[in-house]
Amino acid sequence: METTKANNPQKPHIDDMKQILPRNDDVECQSHQVVQVVHDYSKRAQWLRAAVLGANDGLLSTASLMMGVGAVRQDAKTMILTGIAGLVAGACSMAIGEFVSVYSQYDIEVAQLKREQRATGNNSDLEAMKKKLPNPLQAAAASAFAFAVGAVVPLLAAAFIRNYHVRVVVVVGAVSVALLGFGAVGAVLGQAPVLRSSLRVVIGGWLAMGITFGLTKLIGSTGL
Repeated sequence: METTKANNPQKPHIDDMKQILPRNDDVECQSHQVVQVVHDYSKRAQWLRAAVLGANDGLLSTASLMMGVGAVRQDAKTMILTGIAGLVAGACSMAIGEFVSVYSQYDIEVAQLKREQRATGNNSDLEAMKKKLPNPLQAAAASAFAFAVGAVVPLLAAAFIRNYHVRVVVVVGAVSVALLGFGAVGAVLGQAPVLRSSLRVVIGGWLAMGITFGLTKLIGSTGL
């Protein structure tokens, strides 16, 4: 009997075969795995945060100029012309400053790439690597546009109101709401407390407009 068992080994059970062999759907799932591509949004967030800061600068500087001139000249035309002048001057200043800053960074990075090529003997395409660097013209245009968008808010608020006191109140109210929005967006991008950051921006804006209004009123009252 023992000899018979040795010559006729027991065949594996069918259930055991099923456990050993992989199923077809498992093989297909493994062979058709979807590769997830992780996108880097850090640069996009930096650009967006710079745009928010530029719009905030345009909003606050233009509104402060309009409030300062409005302290001594109550007619709507003078106030609006002052805002337009502030918009144009500020947008040009932002664009030129951003262009010079980004171009300086561009020159430094290009020089570094050339030094690395000479040190390593790598003759890779320098022009292709330059295309990955920040574009000074794009940065200048984006900065000017963001500043202009912010500066439009107090201009629109004052454009259709003839009464002086109502116009001042409306400008302050519109600027405060816009500051709240810009502060909230900046806080989200910087992962900071939204309420605290928004209130900080609004209080800072009130101080800027109030100081400009008060000092201009004081200087104008001296007869200079």
